[in-house]
Amino acid sequence: MHAGQAVFLVALSLSTASGFPYSFPDCTKAPLKGNTVCDTTKDAVTRAAAIIELFTPAELTANTVNQSPGVPRLGLPGYEWWSEALHGVADSPGVSFASSGNFSFATSFPQPILMSAAFDDPLIKNVATTVSTEARAFNNFGRAGLDFFTPNINPFRDPRWGRGQETPGEDPFRIAQYVLNLIDGLQGGIDPTPFFKVAADCKHFAAYDLEDWEGNIRTAFDAIVTTQDLSEFYLPSFQSCVRDAKVASVMCSYNAVNGVPSCANDLLLQSLLRDSWGFGEDRWVTSDCDAVDNIFNGHNFTATLPEAAAVALKAGTDVDCGTTYSQQLPAALNQSLVTVADLQKALTRQYASLVRLGYFDSAASQPYRQLDFSNVNTAEAQQLAYQAAIEGIVLLKNDGTLPLKNNIKKLAIIGPWGNATTQMQGNYQGIAPFLVSPLQAAQTAGFRVTFELGTGISGTSTSGFAAAVAAAKAADAVIYAGGIDNSIEAEGHDRTAISWPGNQLQLVSELQGVGKPLIVLQFGGGQIDSTALKGNNSVNAILWGGYPGQSGGTAVMDILMGKAAPAGRLPITQYPAEYVQVPMTDMSLRPSSSNPGRTYKWYTGTPVFEFGHGLHYTSFTSSWAATPATQYAISSLVGNAGNPTDLAPFDTFKVTVQNSGKVTSDYVALLFVNGTGGPAPFPNKELVSYTRLHGIAAGSRTVASLPVTLGSIARADANGNLWVFNGTYQITLDTPSTLSHSFELVGEAAQITHFPQSSTTTAS
Repeated sequence: MHAGQAVFLVALSLSTASGFPYSFPDCTKAPLKGNTVCDTTKDAVTRAAAIIELFTPAELTANTVNQSPGVPRLGLPGYEWWSEALHGVADSPGVSFASSGNFSFATSFPQPILMSAAFDDPLIKNVATTVSTEARAFNNFGRAGLDFFTPNINPFRDPRWGRGQETPGEDPFRIAQYVLNLIDGLQGGIDPTPFFKVAADCKHFAAYDLEDWEGNIRTAFDAIVTTQDLSEFYLPSFQSCVRDAKVASVMCSYNAVNGVPSCANDLLLQSLLRDSWGFGEDRWVTSDCDAVDNIFNGHNFTATLPEAAAVALKAGTDVDCGTTYSQQLPAALNQSLVTVADLQKALTRQYASLVRLGYFDSAASQPYRQLDFSNVNTAEAQQLAYQAAIEGIVLLKNDGTLPLKNNIKKLAIIGPWGNATTQMQGNYQGIAPFLVSPLQAAQTAGFRVTFELGTGISGTSTSGFAAAVAAAKAADAVIYAGGIDNSIEAEGHDRTAISWPGNQLQLVSELQGVGKPLIVLQFGGGQIDSTALKGNNSVNAILWGGYPGQSGGTAVMDILMGKAAPAGRLPITQYPAEYVQVPMTDMSLRPSSSNPGRTYKWYTGTPVFEFGHGLHYTSFTSSWAATPATQYAISSLVGNAGNPTDLAPFDTFKVTVQNSGKVTSDYVALLFVNGTGGPAPFPNKELVSYTRLHGIAAGSRTVASLPVTLGSIARADANGNLWVFNGTYQITLDTPSTLSHSFELVGEAAQITHFPQSSTTTAS
């Protein structure tokens, strides 16, 4: 969103008692009664088209924007398409919180970057199911729409990106599985009938991961991306969302892709989205907010604003989050740049989606219409928010200091996250029912606690150091809670450095000198270079807590005390500080003379903590439960595959995991592959399967079943087509590897997907 919308959201959060005046159309009386839109025996597109054909040209253009006025003469109320629910129902133009009492809050889950670290797909579906239940309850009482502009599924390519906290991380396979389960939970199933629960929106399509870096701003940035990288990295999450999860809507992004603004990009919005992935006529595309205006003002892609509106509409952008459509489409229509049929197509898609949400049907026939505030922030929702934080928190370092010993009674909690409340939510947040800080959680747990701020996130003053050191000297153990927050990483704001900001490490250094057990809690979505902490014996443990949500403090303290055992894994790479020498504008993934390589797949340097890193309070051993095959015939694999071929099974690998330590713990099994098949250079390794095993008791064992698809072992050629290539491969378990197996793919290489070609894309 633009600065104007940001100001609006600030005002909204300060005064949220009133919101958009939602209501439902009434099919039991005129003027709607008798119109086919009310005929529940007809399909959604037929129903929607029956009412849209009655719109005048002026009514059509007026209703192409997010704040649609409706058509009162036809019995259609206004509707706000812009509601948010990234990790809970959130402040937005379409959502209003009451000042007190019912609907004054909603469950606030951890940010996606932390939930993704759990590598627990059922957890993600459960969280999404809870969020959509609360969203429907808000809608039933006029406090939210039926569609929500979530999730953000752009891969976290560069650690400086300000919005990485909103994403599931850097790995396309992980994001694809995350979004499949998330959409399933949000929408009430995969393409459910008779009604969608809510309509989700996968954003930002496509290759969007830059806000404002050294004068390069998202609203004018042209992402130059090879077709190979589009196919392998930037688009798999969207394919999963659209083709496999059957999402109701997609948001086109601010940036251009290879010279064409995303919201005017026929390759993206037609060839890929609708022709290749089956995005139907009961589904719609919205622009990011003011992105249609940016086609002219920013990208300079057209000579006039009416032309910008016209190229967006004809490319397939159905809703303008903004006002460009309503202001400029009348002129575009008069200039014959668009037709009435173009407008009707866009509006039919929107209203067909509303039909599938039960918008025109009797409330009595819809269980979702019965939800109310008793379904918001239930005891089960509170437990789930806590569980999501527990499962995602990653133990980066531990010399045995954790869990804290029973003789630790007095704690010094120091640092700018020590008494964090709203900080723990990150961005795109709503009003939480409660927010438990690390300080409050420690006090509740019975510790005698002294809290000192010490310094701020970006602080340079040392005036608080003396009090912090004094508190540390008087304590049995010291907890430093710091890192980054939305003052450092945010929408519209990229980082220029990935080191610890301000003088935080200087303060930690002084705390080290006290000689007490020292635990560092690193918060924030993007990683920061913790080399100085990792290699220092005076820093006994490091935990990464992301943005842990309403029960974040409780989750952190329970892990520190050993009431819960850590098992999260980093969904991103922690790079050394010098990584920022590569320009953010370089979209390429593979290493070159000016690029050390992006993500764990291609990075040629040594990470501080690698993707998938995560320690436990116990130890695990692993072995193959069944010996894997050593050779596979490509012709047999592809010949027996169904459609889509990339989802066809390659094999299922079964691993016996034994808890060889003394603490009951979860275990995340990560399965990677590397090999010599396909075009050079070859990736270091690629995640192809994972699962989370729960509650493995000390001394016991269980079996992890790890299915791998053909698409997971395939690689893209220069034109973006996926192939299963012959060659020698190795599968490895865990990070670092604890188990491996080599195999061969034999026979002729086989193409399993066809990527649409366009003169606007470039090949490597």
